[in-house]
Amino acid sequence: MKKLLRYLPLHFTISLIIGICIQYFYRIWPFGVFKSIAILLVFAVFTRLVTHKILQTFFIYVCFVVLGIVSVYLNNQTHHEQYYQKKVRADSLARICISKVLKESSSAYKYEARVIQIDSFLTSGKILVNLQKDSLKIRCKVDDQFYVPADFKIISAPSNPYQFDYKTYLARQGIHQQLFVTNSQWKPLEESSFSVLGFAATIRNNVQQSLQKYSFSTNCLGIINALLLGQRQELSKELLEDYANAGAIHILAVSGLHVGILLLLLNILLKPLRNIPYGKPIQLLLTVFLLWSFAFIAGLSASVVRAVTMFSFVAFGQSLNRKTPIEFSLISSAFLLLVVHPLFLFDVGFQLSYLAVFGIVWGQPKLYSLWKPSNQFFEKGWTLITVSTAAQLGVLPLSLYYFHQFHGLFFVSNLLIIPILGVLLMTGILVIITAVYAILPEGLVIVYNACIELMNALVGWVASKEAFLFQEISMSFLGMLSSYLLIIAMFQVTFHFRYQKMVNALLAILLFQGVVLFEKIERNTTQEYLIFHEFNKSVHAIRRGKLLSVQTKPDTISLQSLNSLTNYKIGARLDLIQKEVSTNYFKIGNQDFLIVDEMGVYKLKGLTKPIVILQNSPKIHLERLIRTLAPSQIVAEGSNYRSIIESWKLTCEKLHIPFYATSKEGAFRYCF
Repeated sequence: MKKLLRYLPLHFTISLIIGICIQYFYRIWPFGVFKSIAILLVFAVFTRLVTHKILQTFFIYVCFVVLGIVSVYLNNQTHHEQYYQKKVRADSLARICISKVLKESSSAYKYEARVIQIDSFLTSGKILVNLQKDSLKIRCKVDDQFYVPADFKIISAPSNPYQFDYKTYLARQGIHQQLFVTNSQWKPLEESSFSVLGFAATIRNNVQQSLQKYSFSTNCLGIINALLLGQRQELSKELLEDYANAGAIHILAVSGLHVGILLLLLNILLKPLRNIPYGKPIQLLLTVFLLWSFAFIAGLSASVVRAVTMFSFVAFGQSLNRKTPIEFSLISSAFLLLVVHPLFLFDVGFQLSYLAVFGIVWGQPKLYSLWKPSNQFFEKGWTLITVSTAAQLGVLPLSLYYFHQFHGLFFVSNLLIIPILGVLLMTGILVIITAVYAILPEGLVIVYNACIELMNALVGWVASKEAFLFQEISMSFLGMLSSYLLIIAMFQVTFHFRYQKMVNALLAILLFQGVVLFEKIERNTTQEYLIFHEFNKSVHAIRRGKLLSVQTKPDTISLQSLNSLTNYKIGARLDLIQKEVSTNYFKIGNQDFLIVDEMGVYKLKGLTKPIVILQNSPKIHLERLIRTLAPSQIVAEGSNYRSIIESWKLTCEKLHIPFYATSKEGAFRYCF
């Protein structure tokens, strides 16, 4: 740990992360591309000119903070002069190039595309494309080009509290708008561009077509696509749920686990090269080449590139004769990735990959030292258990923060599946090569199919043990950070007992308890009235502390079927959601609320500046209602027709009455 803390790239990486966070959250950098580079160079030169050691150290750190700020600015294509949105006019025509094929929905094929031209202007920038499905069944490939109307739409923000923020997720990938097109608007070009991604996609398509000629089961083909080609689109919903519930979903996404196993196997296979002249550099070059070849075939997705970059540094570190801690290679790879693509910092896959590997590197030797079995079989089993436990401890708080569930039999999943996974990866490469050349033996097809079905059966068995599946676990950001501090402190005091480490552990416990107490007080004292946005439904709720009372229309709606309520329960750390009878008038504190539904009744006496909630598209004269009730605000919820909501909005603007539409602004919240 002391060596790690003295490792300068760690300090530089922390400074870089600070700069990335400053620019991402506060957007303080106003300078253009060339000015940004010039300012960065000035800082670097100034650092060299300063002779005072403390000042020089300070300016070095500042230089890396500025590097983080500038890297975020330069990676944001909306700042570029060629960004497509700056060229769009009312009747513009856009030329787009498909860069990624996404999982289709029930109504549309989905693609990620680059906008390469608007009218006569060459442009840059990425969009999400939704191509309406019809009987023509047009399917696109990477590098296909099309002309489409430049009718770009914004990507909607979350409609309800604690809902997954798809808009932010896409923005971190450089996608800020989307396009909805029909086949009649979709004009393909004869020519297509060439790119590395397109070439990789062509190879993958050829591999998939070759595999389909053999008697693999549907699930087997889906697993091969996921494990070796980085494509999860062919996996069934049921299979994905089994892997998620078994705590083994990471197995289906090509990431650090797969690349780490591949590196281990390559080290074993290429070890004889060390016996020849210049064997070590040859082994290193061949290992890195094969790792990047795997990344290429798997589509060069962000997760694959991150994992291969990480383990390329690890392979380089292993090839040196020095006893360099593996953490140094991990930090160096993280630094490089964040300089090139700073928003990886906010990517869940990036965070989980590095935390899992750091957990293994730092925690596994300590756990392994608890028991040293003499029997080789038990030793291998104990190694797998300690590796999976260390990795799980590394990612557990973050997993709970993002996914809110945990399977108690995770070590069983890993103990049973990881040995099979190594065999599947190496044999799978052989299967692909022989299938492409049409020389795949039927016996190998049967054996490989059986291995995958065995893995799926093991995962299904673990997933079926619902008593060990803990769901709807709430974890706040502060709770996650304090959990990591507690884990680190407890490890240190357990395996290297010192007085100072015991003090640190006690402080970590106090901090964790303080966070829990603060959140409990906040939860128990929060009171609010909510109108969730649900299409064609009415879902209203009153929260008092840890209890949520819900009113729905129609009354037959099951509360368990509403994801908006489940997300709110987890995010707000509630204990109970109950249903209560709906009423059209109620009072919260001094504020009157009146629900005007399809019956159109609103002439009640004694109302003082009520908040009027319009429900189920009532046939009313809104201007007359406003003059009668003098409301303080009008709220239109999700059960109303969109066309009539626009009409109500215009009326409210005319009469200067605040108007709130949940379809545009998300859930309505009134705190009391």
